[in-house]
Amino acid sequence: MSAQRSLLAEVQSLATATFEAYRGSEHEPEIQAVIDRLREPLRVAIAGRVKAGKSTLLNALVGQELAATDAGEMTRVVTWYRDGIAYQATLFPKEGAPLQVPMSSNGGPVGADLQGFRAEEVDRIIVDWPSASLKEMTLIDTPGIASLTAEASQRTHDFLTPGEDQPTAADAVLYLMRHVHSSDIHFLEAFHDEEVSQATPINAIGVLSRADEIGVGRLDSMTSASRIAQRYRTEPRLRRLCQTVIPVAALIAQTGATLREDEFQALAKMAAAPKEVVGPLLISADRFVRADDAIGVDEDTRTRLLRRLGLFGVRVSLALLQQRAVAKASDLSEQLVRRSGLMELRRAVVTQLASRRDALKSRSALLAIERLLHRAPGAGADRLASELERVYAGAHAFAELRLMNALRAGGLKLTEQEAAQAERLLGAEGGEPATRLGLAPDASPQDLRMAAGTAIARWQQRAESPMSDRNVVEAARVLVRSCEGILAGLS
Repeated sequence: MSAQRSLLAEVQSLATATFEAYRGSEHEPEIQAVIDRLREPLRVAIAGRVKAGKSTLLNALVGQELAATDAGEMTRVVTWYRDGIAYQATLFPKEGAPLQVPMSSNGGPVGADLQGFRAEEVDRIIVDWPSASLKEMTLIDTPGIASLTAEASQRTHDFLTPGEDQPTAADAVLYLMRHVHSSDIHFLEAFHDEEVSQATPINAIGVLSRADEIGVGRLDSMTSASRIAQRYRTEPRLRRLCQTVIPVAALIAQTGATLREDEFQALAKMAAAPKEVVGPLLISADRFVRADDAIGVDEDTRTRLLRRLGLFGVRVSLALLQQRAVAKASDLSEQLVRRSGLMELRRAVVTQLASRRDALKSRSALLAIERLLHRAPGAGADRLASELERVYAGAHAFAELRLMNALRAGGLKLTEQEAAQAERLLGAEGGEPATRLGLAPDASPQDLRMAAGTAIARWQQRAESPMSDRNVVEAARVLVRSCEGILAGLS
Protein backbone atom coordinates (compact mmCIF):
# COMPACT_ATOMS: atom_id res chain seq x y z
CA MET A 1 0.00 0.00 0.00
CA SER A 2 2.90 2.35 0.73
CA ALA A 3 4.08 1.97 -2.89
CA GLN A 4 0.66 3.05 -4.13
CA ARG A 5 0.64 6.08 -1.83
CA SER A 6 4.10 7.01 -3.12
CA LEU A 7 2.85 6.70 -6.70
CA LEU A 8 -0.15 8.93 -5.94
CA ALA A 9 2.14 11.54 -4.36
CA GLU A 10 4.37 11.55 -7.44
CA VAL A 11 1.41 11.95 -9.76
CA GLN A 12 -0.04 14.74 -7.60
CA SER A 13 3.33 16.51 -7.78
CA LEU A 14 3.43 16.13 -11.56
CA ALA A 15 -0.15 17.39 -11.87
CA THR A 16 0.70 20.45 -9.76
CA ALA A 17 3.78 21.18 -11.91
CA THR A 18 1.64 20.84 -15.04
CA PHE A 19 -0.93 23.23 -13.56
CA GLU A 20 1.81 25.84 -12.96
CA ALA A 21 3.09 25.42 -16.51
CA TYR A 22 -0.39 26.01 -17.95
CA ARG A 23 -1.53 28.60 -15.41
CA GLY A 24 -3.51 31.39 -17.08
CA SER A 25 -4.04 29.41 -20.28
CA GLU A 26 -7.27 27.97 -21.62
CA HIS A 27 -6.07 24.56 -20.33
CA GLU A 28 -5.87 25.59 -16.66
CA PRO A 29 -9.40 24.29 -15.82
CA GLU A 30 -8.55 20.97 -17.48
CA ILE A 31 -5.52 20.44 -15.23
CA GLN A 32 -7.44 21.62 -12.18
CA ALA A 33 -9.99 18.92 -12.95
CA VAL A 34 -7.18 16.33 -13.01
CA ILE A 35 -5.97 17.50 -9.58
CA ASP A 36 -9.50 17.43 -8.19
CA ARG A 37 -10.07 13.93 -9.58
CA LEU A 38 -7.01 12.61 -7.74
CA ARG A 39 -8.66 13.63 -4.46
CA GLU A 40 -12.07 12.13 -5.24
CA PRO A 41 -13.38 8.66 -4.41
CA LEU A 42 -13.05 6.02 -7.12
CA ARG A 43 -15.38 6.65 -10.06
CA VAL A 44 -17.24 3.45 -10.94
CA ALA A 45 -19.48 3.41 -14.01
CA ILE A 46 -22.30 0.89 -14.35
CA ALA A 47 -22.79 -0.14 -17.96
CA GLY A 48 -24.55 -2.83 -19.95
CA ARG A 49 -27.18 -3.56 -22.55
CA VAL A 50 -30.62 -2.00 -22.25
CA LYS A 51 -32.79 -3.63 -19.54
CA ALA A 52 -29.74 -5.28 -17.95
CA GLY A 53 -30.68 -3.83 -14.54
CA LYS A 54 -28.05 -1.07 -14.22
CA SER A 55 -30.15 1.39 -12.21
CA THR A 56 -31.48 -1.39 -9.98
CA LEU A 57 -27.90 -2.49 -9.21
CA LEU A 58 -26.91 1.10 -8.44
CA ASN A 59 -29.79 1.39 -5.98
CA ALA A 60 -28.79 -1.90 -4.35
CA LEU A 61 -25.17 -0.75 -3.95
CA VAL A 62 -26.25 2.53 -2.36
CA GLY A 63 -29.00 0.91 -0.27
CA GLN A 64 -31.54 3.51 -1.39
CA GLU A 65 -33.84 3.95 -4.38
CA LEU A 66 -31.98 6.78 -6.06
CA ALA A 67 -31.83 5.90 -9.75
CA ALA A 68 -35.01 5.66 -11.82
CA THR A 69 -35.51 2.15 -13.21
CA ASP A 70 -38.22 2.94 -15.75
CA ALA A 71 -37.69 4.16 -19.30
CA GLY A 72 -37.95 7.84 -18.42
CA GLU A 73 -35.95 10.71 -19.85
CA MET A 74 -33.39 10.62 -17.02
CA THR A 75 -32.40 7.01 -17.80
CA ARG A 76 -31.19 8.24 -21.21
CA VAL A 77 -28.67 10.64 -19.62
CA VAL A 78 -25.33 9.80 -18.00
CA THR A 79 -26.05 10.46 -14.31
CA TRP A 80 -23.46 10.67 -11.55
CA TYR A 81 -24.34 9.91 -7.91
CA ARG A 82 -21.80 11.23 -5.43
CA ASP A 83 -21.63 11.91 -1.73
CA GLY A 84 -22.51 15.48 -0.82
CA ILE A 85 -23.37 17.65 2.15
CA ALA A 86 -26.74 18.60 0.62
CA TYR A 87 -29.36 17.00 -1.60
CA GLN A 88 -29.11 18.61 -5.02
CA ALA A 89 -28.94 17.87 -8.73
CA THR A 90 -26.86 19.81 -11.27
CA LEU A 91 -27.54 19.56 -14.99
CA PHE A 92 -24.64 20.12 -17.41
CA PRO A 93 -25.97 20.97 -20.87
CA LYS A 94 -23.76 20.39 -23.89
CA GLU A 95 -24.02 24.08 -24.57
CA GLY A 96 -24.28 26.70 -21.86
CA ALA A 97 -23.56 26.92 -18.15
CA PRO A 98 -24.52 24.19 -15.64
CA LEU A 99 -27.64 24.82 -13.57
CA GLN A 100 -29.20 23.36 -10.47
CA VAL A 101 -32.47 21.59 -11.21
CA PRO A 102 -35.33 20.54 -8.90
CA MET A 103 -35.40 16.98 -7.58
CA SER A 104 -38.35 14.90 -6.49
CA SER A 105 -38.59 11.41 -5.03
CA ASN A 106 -41.92 10.97 -3.20
CA GLY A 107 -40.46 7.95 -1.45
CA GLY A 108 -39.29 6.40 -4.74
CA PRO A 109 -36.41 6.94 -7.17
CA VAL A 110 -34.95 10.43 -7.43
CA GLY A 111 -36.09 12.34 -10.48
CA ALA A 112 -34.38 15.45 -11.77
CA ASP A 113 -36.37 17.98 -13.76
CA LEU A 114 -34.55 18.46 -17.08
CA GLN A 115 -36.02 21.98 -17.31
CA GLY A 116 -37.10 21.54 -20.91
CA PHE A 117 -33.81 20.08 -22.13
CA ARG A 118 -34.00 16.97 -24.28
CA ALA A 119 -31.76 14.06 -23.25
CA GLU A 120 -29.54 14.53 -26.30
CA GLU A 121 -28.88 18.14 -25.22
CA VAL A 122 -27.56 17.10 -21.78
CA ASP A 123 -23.94 16.11 -21.20
CA ARG A 124 -24.54 14.74 -17.69
CA ILE A 125 -26.45 15.17 -14.45
CA ILE A 126 -24.66 15.09 -11.09
CA VAL A 127 -26.77 14.15 -8.07
CA ASP A 128 -25.24 15.00 -4.69
CA TRP A 129 -26.67 12.76 -1.98
CA PRO A 130 -25.33 12.31 1.57
CA SER A 131 -24.54 8.58 1.74
CA ALA A 132 -21.94 6.42 3.47
CA SER A 133 -21.83 4.14 0.40
CA LEU A 134 -21.09 7.07 -1.91
CA LYS A 135 -18.20 8.19 0.29
CA GLU A 136 -16.38 5.06 -0.88
CA MET A 137 -17.08 5.50 -4.58
CA THR A 138 -18.94 7.74 -6.98
CA LEU A 139 -21.40 5.66 -9.03
CA ILE A 140 -22.24 6.60 -12.61
CA ASP A 141 -25.41 5.29 -14.24
CA THR A 142 -25.21 5.07 -18.04
CA PRO A 143 -27.82 4.58 -20.78
CA GLY A 144 -28.20 1.07 -22.17
CA ILE A 145 -25.85 -0.18 -24.86
CA ALA A 146 -27.57 -1.57 -27.98
CA SER A 147 -30.59 0.53 -27.03
CA LEU A 148 -33.46 1.02 -29.45
CA THR A 149 -32.52 4.70 -29.22
CA ALA A 150 -29.17 4.88 -31.00
CA GLU A 151 -28.40 8.29 -29.50
CA ALA A 152 -28.73 6.95 -25.93
CA SER A 153 -26.46 4.01 -26.68
CA GLN A 154 -23.90 6.33 -28.28
CA ARG A 155 -23.80 8.49 -25.13
CA THR A 156 -22.52 5.55 -23.12
CA HIS A 157 -19.89 4.71 -25.76
CA ASP A 158 -18.77 8.35 -25.91
CA PHE A 159 -18.59 8.56 -22.12
CA LEU A 160 -16.63 5.36 -21.47
CA THR A 161 -14.66 5.08 -24.73
CA PRO A 162 -14.16 8.71 -25.77
CA GLY A 163 -11.35 7.99 -28.26
CA GLU A 164 -7.75 9.06 -28.47
CA ASP A 165 -8.24 12.72 -27.66
CA GLN A 166 -9.85 12.29 -24.24
CA PRO A 167 -9.37 9.99 -21.22
CA THR A 168 -12.38 8.10 -19.94
CA ALA A 169 -14.15 9.85 -17.08
CA ALA A 170 -14.54 6.58 -15.14
CA ASP A 171 -11.78 4.84 -13.20
CA ALA A 172 -13.51 1.46 -13.32
CA VAL A 173 -16.63 -0.19 -14.70
CA LEU A 174 -19.15 -2.76 -13.58
CA TYR A 175 -20.39 -4.31 -16.81
CA LEU A 176 -23.77 -6.06 -16.64
CA MET A 177 -24.59 -8.91 -18.99
CA ARG A 178 -27.38 -11.46 -19.07
CA HIS A 179 -25.35 -13.68 -21.39
CA VAL A 180 -22.23 -13.05 -23.43
CA HIS A 181 -23.45 -11.15 -26.49
CA SER A 182 -21.20 -9.90 -29.28
CA SER A 183 -22.05 -6.28 -28.36
CA ASP A 184 -20.80 -6.96 -24.80
CA ILE A 185 -17.46 -8.18 -26.13
CA HIS A 186 -17.15 -5.27 -28.56
CA PHE A 187 -17.85 -2.72 -25.82
CA LEU A 188 -15.37 -4.26 -23.38
CA GLU A 189 -12.74 -4.41 -26.12
CA ALA A 190 -13.25 -0.70 -26.75
CA PHE A 191 -12.96 0.03 -23.02
CA HIS A 192 -9.85 -2.17 -22.80
CA ASP A 193 -6.38 -1.39 -24.15
CA GLU A 194 -3.04 -3.14 -23.86
CA GLU A 195 -1.28 0.02 -22.70
CA VAL A 196 -1.09 0.64 -18.98
CA SER A 197 -2.44 4.13 -19.47
CA GLN A 198 -5.72 2.68 -20.69
CA ALA A 199 -8.33 0.39 -19.19
CA THR A 200 -7.22 -3.10 -18.19
CA PRO A 201 -9.03 -6.18 -16.88
CA ILE A 202 -8.05 -4.92 -13.43
CA ASN A 203 -10.61 -2.13 -13.59
CA ALA A 204 -13.53 -4.05 -15.09
CA ILE A 205 -15.80 -6.48 -13.23
CA GLY A 206 -18.44 -8.44 -15.09
CA VAL A 207 -21.85 -8.85 -13.47
CA LEU A 208 -24.15 -11.68 -14.56
CA SER A 209 -27.27 -9.60 -14.03
CA ARG A 210 -30.85 -10.59 -13.26
CA ALA A 211 -29.32 -13.88 -12.17
CA ASP A 212 -32.56 -15.01 -10.51
CA GLU A 213 -34.20 -15.22 -13.95
CA ILE A 214 -31.63 -17.69 -15.26
CA GLY A 215 -33.33 -20.56 -13.44
CA VAL A 216 -36.80 -19.21 -14.28
CA GLY A 217 -37.16 -17.98 -10.69
CA ARG A 218 -36.64 -21.42 -9.08
CA LEU A 219 -35.25 -21.52 -5.55
CA ASP A 220 -31.96 -22.86 -6.94
CA SER A 221 -31.70 -20.11 -9.59
CA MET A 222 -28.67 -18.47 -7.97
CA THR A 223 -26.86 -21.82 -7.87
CA SER A 224 -27.45 -22.21 -11.61
CA ALA A 225 -26.27 -18.64 -12.17
CA SER A 226 -23.11 -19.27 -10.16
CA ARG A 227 -22.19 -22.19 -12.42
CA ILE A 228 -22.67 -20.04 -15.51
CA ALA A 229 -20.60 -17.20 -13.99
CA GLN A 230 -17.81 -19.65 -13.20
CA ARG A 231 -17.79 -20.75 -16.84
CA TYR A 232 -17.64 -17.12 -17.98
CA ARG A 233 -14.66 -16.46 -15.69
CA THR A 234 -12.62 -18.98 -17.64
CA GLU A 235 -13.92 -17.92 -21.07
CA PRO A 236 -10.78 -16.64 -22.89
CA ARG A 237 -12.39 -13.54 -24.42
CA LEU A 238 -13.84 -12.38 -21.09
CA ARG A 239 -10.74 -13.26 -19.03
CA ARG A 240 -8.69 -10.69 -20.88
CA LEU A 241 -11.41 -8.02 -20.67
CA CYS A 242 -12.66 -8.17 -17.08
CA GLN A 243 -11.24 -9.42 -13.83
CA THR A 244 -14.09 -11.66 -12.74
CA VAL A 245 -17.79 -12.35 -13.32
CA ILE A 246 -20.22 -12.36 -10.38
CA PRO A 247 -23.92 -13.36 -10.50
CA VAL A 248 -26.23 -10.78 -8.90
CA ALA A 249 -30.02 -10.65 -8.51
CA ALA A 250 -30.12 -6.87 -8.18
CA LEU A 251 -33.89 -6.61 -7.78
CA ILE A 252 -34.02 -8.62 -4.55
CA ALA A 253 -30.84 -6.87 -3.38
CA GLN A 254 -32.48 -3.48 -3.90
CA THR A 255 -35.73 -4.55 -2.25
CA GLY A 256 -33.88 -6.29 0.57
CA ALA A 257 -32.05 -3.06 1.31
CA THR A 258 -35.29 -1.02 1.24
CA LEU A 259 -37.85 -3.58 2.51
CA ARG A 260 -40.82 -1.98 4.27
CA GLU A 261 -42.72 -3.33 7.27
CA ASP A 262 -46.02 -3.48 5.38
CA GLU A 263 -44.37 -5.63 2.68
CA PHE A 264 -43.03 -8.00 5.33
CA GLN A 265 -46.46 -8.29 6.94
CA ALA A 266 -48.09 -9.10 3.59
CA LEU A 267 -45.50 -11.81 2.90
CA ALA A 268 -45.94 -13.21 6.40
CA LYS A 269 -49.72 -13.40 5.91
CA MET A 270 -49.25 -15.35 2.67
CA ALA A 271 -46.69 -17.67 4.26
CA ALA A 272 -49.19 -18.51 7.00
CA ALA A 273 -51.77 -19.73 4.48
CA PRO A 274 -51.97 -23.49 3.80
CA LYS A 275 -49.18 -24.68 1.47
CA GLU A 276 -51.69 -26.40 -0.80
CA VAL A 277 -53.24 -22.96 -1.37
CA VAL A 278 -50.01 -20.95 -1.73
CA GLY A 279 -48.00 -23.50 -3.71
CA PRO A 280 -50.01 -23.35 -6.96
CA LEU A 281 -49.85 -19.54 -6.90
CA LEU A 282 -46.06 -19.63 -7.20
CA ILE A 283 -46.04 -21.56 -10.47
CA SER A 284 -46.16 -18.34 -12.50
CA ALA A 285 -46.32 -14.58 -12.08
CA ASP A 286 -49.76 -14.52 -13.69
CA ARG A 287 -51.19 -17.04 -11.21
CA PHE A 288 -49.64 -15.15 -8.29
CA VAL A 289 -51.22 -11.84 -9.28
CA ARG A 290 -54.61 -13.22 -10.30
CA ALA A 291 -55.19 -15.39 -7.23
CA ASP A 292 -58.34 -14.70 -5.22
CA ASP A 293 -58.12 -13.12 -1.78
CA ALA A 294 -58.30 -16.43 0.09
CA ILE A 295 -54.65 -15.94 1.13
CA GLY A 296 -55.57 -12.64 2.80
CA VAL A 297 -53.57 -10.29 0.55
CA ASP A 298 -55.28 -8.23 -2.14
CA GLU A 299 -54.28 -8.20 -5.79
CA ASP A 300 -52.78 -4.69 -5.75
CA THR A 301 -50.44 -5.64 -2.90
CA ARG A 302 -49.42 -8.85 -4.66
CA THR A 303 -48.73 -6.89 -7.84
CA ARG A 304 -46.48 -4.49 -5.92
CA LEU A 305 -44.64 -7.37 -4.24
CA LEU A 306 -44.06 -9.03 -7.60
CA ARG A 307 -42.73 -5.77 -9.04
CA ARG A 308 -40.44 -5.27 -6.03
CA LEU A 309 -39.19 -8.84 -5.61
CA GLY A 310 -39.82 -10.76 -8.79
CA LEU A 311 -41.14 -14.31 -8.64
CA PHE A 312 -37.79 -15.60 -7.29
CA GLY A 313 -37.79 -13.05 -4.46
CA VAL A 314 -41.37 -13.92 -3.53
CA ARG A 315 -40.59 -17.65 -3.51
CA VAL A 316 -37.46 -17.17 -1.38
CA SER A 317 -39.27 -14.87 1.06
CA LEU A 318 -42.20 -17.26 1.54
CA ALA A 319 -39.85 -20.25 1.94
CA LEU A 320 -37.85 -18.43 4.63
CA LEU A 321 -41.01 -17.44 6.47
CA GLN A 322 -42.52 -20.92 6.24
CA GLN A 323 -39.28 -22.42 7.58
CA ARG A 324 -39.30 -19.84 10.40
CA ALA A 325 -35.80 -18.79 9.33
CA VAL A 326 -36.82 -15.12 9.68
CA ALA A 327 -39.02 -13.49 12.31
CA LYS A 328 -39.06 -9.80 11.41
CA ALA A 329 -38.55 -7.45 8.49
CA SER A 330 -34.86 -6.82 9.27
CA ASP A 331 -34.19 -10.59 9.24
CA LEU A 332 -35.80 -11.00 5.83
CA SER A 333 -34.01 -7.93 4.52
CA GLU A 334 -30.65 -9.40 5.54
CA GLN A 335 -31.43 -12.79 3.99
CA LEU A 336 -32.55 -11.29 0.69
CA VAL A 337 -29.38 -9.21 0.37
CA ARG A 338 -27.23 -12.20 1.30
CA ARG A 339 -28.88 -14.46 -1.29
CA SER A 340 -28.76 -11.83 -4.03
CA GLY A 341 -25.00 -12.00 -4.66
CA LEU A 342 -24.64 -8.30 -3.74
CA MET A 343 -22.26 -9.02 -0.86
CA GLU A 344 -19.93 -10.93 -3.18
CA LEU A 345 -19.98 -8.04 -5.63
CA ARG A 346 -19.26 -5.53 -2.86
CA ARG A 347 -16.36 -7.70 -1.72
CA ALA A 348 -14.96 -7.80 -5.25
CA VAL A 349 -15.31 -4.04 -5.62
CA VAL A 350 -13.46 -3.46 -2.32
CA THR A 351 -10.73 -6.05 -2.80
CA GLN A 352 -10.20 -5.73 -6.55
CA LEU A 353 -11.08 -2.12 -7.35
CA ALA A 354 -10.89 0.02 -4.21
CA SER A 355 -7.61 -1.61 -3.14
CA ARG A 356 -6.10 -0.33 -6.39
CA ARG A 357 -7.72 3.08 -6.09
CA ASP A 358 -4.46 5.02 -6.10
CA ALA A 359 -3.07 3.12 -9.07
CA LEU A 360 -6.29 3.55 -11.06
CA LYS A 361 -6.56 7.23 -10.14
CA SER A 362 -2.91 7.81 -11.00
CA ARG A 363 -3.26 6.08 -14.33
CA SER A 364 -6.26 8.24 -15.28
CA ALA A 365 -4.40 11.41 -14.30
CA LEU A 366 -1.22 10.49 -16.20
CA LEU A 367 -3.27 9.72 -19.30
CA ALA A 368 -4.95 13.14 -19.13
CA ILE A 369 -1.61 14.92 -18.64
CA GLU A 370 0.05 12.94 -21.43
CA ARG A 371 -2.66 13.83 -23.90
CA LEU A 372 -2.59 17.50 -22.95
CA LEU A 373 1.18 17.66 -23.46
CA HIS A 374 0.79 16.01 -26.84
CA ARG A 375 -2.19 18.13 -27.89
CA ALA A 376 -1.00 21.52 -26.63
CA PRO A 377 2.75 21.53 -25.93
CA GLY A 378 3.89 24.67 -24.18
CA ALA A 379 6.80 26.02 -22.17
CA GLY A 380 8.28 23.25 -20.05
CA ALA A 381 6.38 20.53 -21.89
CA ASP A 382 9.54 18.54 -22.63
CA ARG A 383 10.52 18.53 -18.95
CA LEU A 384 7.02 17.49 -17.92
CA ALA A 385 6.97 14.74 -20.56
CA SER A 386 10.28 13.38 -19.26
CA GLU A 387 8.93 13.36 -15.71
CA LEU A 388 5.77 11.63 -16.87
CA GLU A 389 7.83 8.90 -18.59
CA ARG A 390 9.88 8.47 -15.42
CA VAL A 391 6.76 7.95 -13.33
CA TYR A 392 5.35 5.47 -15.87
CA ALA A 393 8.59 3.48 -15.98
CA GLY A 394 9.29 3.50 -12.25
CA ALA A 395 5.82 2.73 -10.87
CA HIS A 396 5.67 -0.91 -9.83
CA ALA A 397 1.86 -0.72 -9.68
CA PHE A 398 1.86 -0.17 -13.44
CA ALA A 399 4.29 -3.05 -13.98
CA GLU A 400 1.81 -5.24 -12.11
CA LEU A 401 -1.06 -4.03 -14.34
CA ARG A 402 0.97 -4.78 -17.48
CA LEU A 403 1.80 -8.25 -16.20
CA MET A 404 -1.83 -8.93 -15.35
CA ASN A 405 -2.74 -7.98 -18.92
CA ALA A 406 -0.15 -10.40 -20.28
CA LEU A 407 -1.38 -13.20 -18.03
CA ARG A 408 -5.00 -12.70 -19.02
CA ALA A 409 -4.06 -12.58 -22.70
CA GLY A 410 -2.25 -15.92 -22.35
CA GLY A 411 1.02 -14.47 -23.61
CA LEU A 412 3.36 -16.06 -21.04
CA LYS A 413 4.77 -19.58 -21.07
CA LEU A 414 3.84 -20.45 -17.49
CA THR A 415 2.24 -23.58 -16.14
CA GLU A 416 -1.40 -23.33 -15.09
CA GLN A 417 -0.34 -23.42 -11.43
CA GLU A 418 2.30 -20.72 -11.95
CA ALA A 419 -0.18 -18.47 -13.76
CA ALA A 420 -2.72 -18.85 -10.93
CA GLN A 421 -0.05 -18.05 -8.30
CA ALA A 422 1.12 -15.04 -10.32
CA GLU A 423 -2.39 -13.62 -10.65
CA ARG A 424 -2.98 -14.02 -6.93
CA LEU A 425 0.35 -12.29 -6.11
CA LEU A 426 -0.68 -9.42 -8.37
CA GLY A 427 -3.85 -8.93 -6.33
CA ALA A 428 -6.43 -10.60 -8.59
CA GLU A 429 -8.20 -11.97 -5.50
CA GLY A 430 -7.54 -8.95 -3.26
CA GLY A 431 -4.76 -6.61 -2.24
CA GLU A 432 -4.13 -7.70 1.35
CA PRO A 433 -0.73 -9.41 1.93
CA ALA A 434 -2.33 -12.63 3.23
CA THR A 435 -4.61 -12.87 0.19
CA ARG A 436 -1.76 -12.24 -2.23
CA LEU A 437 0.35 -14.92 -0.57
CA GLY A 438 -2.48 -17.46 -0.44
CA LEU A 439 -2.73 -17.50 3.37
CA ALA A 440 -5.68 -17.21 5.75
CA PRO A 441 -6.75 -13.62 6.59
CA ASP A 442 -5.56 -14.04 10.20
CA ALA A 443 -2.08 -15.31 9.25
CA SER A 444 0.63 -14.11 11.64
CA PRO A 445 3.39 -11.70 10.54
CA GLN A 446 5.87 -14.56 10.85
CA ASP A 447 3.79 -16.74 8.49
CA LEU A 448 3.50 -13.84 6.06
CA ARG A 449 7.29 -13.30 6.05
CA MET A 450 7.95 -16.99 5.51
CA ALA A 451 5.46 -17.20 2.65
CA ALA A 452 6.85 -14.06 1.02
CA GLY A 453 10.40 -15.40 1.33
CA THR A 454 9.37 -18.70 -0.23
CA ALA A 455 7.65 -16.90 -3.11
CA ILE A 456 10.71 -14.69 -3.69
CA ALA A 457 12.96 -17.75 -3.88
CA ARG A 458 10.56 -19.53 -6.26
CA TRP A 459 10.24 -16.64 -8.69
CA GLN A 460 13.96 -15.77 -8.53
CA GLN A 461 14.68 -19.34 -9.53
CA ARG A 462 12.21 -19.00 -12.41
CA ALA A 463 13.90 -15.77 -13.53
CA GLU A 464 17.35 -17.43 -13.52
CA SER A 465 16.25 -20.63 -15.24
CA PRO A 466 17.76 -21.15 -18.72
CA MET A 467 14.34 -22.59 -19.71
CA SER A 468 12.63 -19.21 -19.14
CA ASP A 469 12.22 -16.93 -22.15
CA ARG A 470 12.64 -13.18 -21.88
CA ASN A 471 8.96 -12.47 -21.14
CA VAL A 472 8.88 -15.01 -18.31
CA VAL A 473 12.12 -13.62 -16.87
CA GLU A 474 10.65 -10.10 -16.80
CA ALA A 475 7.40 -11.39 -15.30
CA ALA A 476 9.26 -13.29 -12.58
CA ARG A 477 11.25 -10.15 -11.69
CA VAL A 478 8.03 -8.16 -11.33
CA LEU A 479 6.64 -10.84 -9.01
CA VAL A 480 9.84 -10.85 -6.95
CA ARG A 481 9.52 -7.10 -6.50
CA SER A 482 5.85 -7.52 -5.51
CA CYS A 483 6.89 -9.98 -2.80
CA GLU A 484 9.66 -7.63 -1.66
CA GLY A 485 7.05 -4.89 -1.41
CA ILE A 486 4.91 -7.12 0.81
CA LEU A 487 7.92 -7.76 3.06
CA ALA A 488 8.72 -4.04 3.20
CA GLY A 489 5.14 -3.34 4.23
CA LEU A 490 5.36 -5.90 7.05
CA SER A 491 8.49 -4.20 8.32
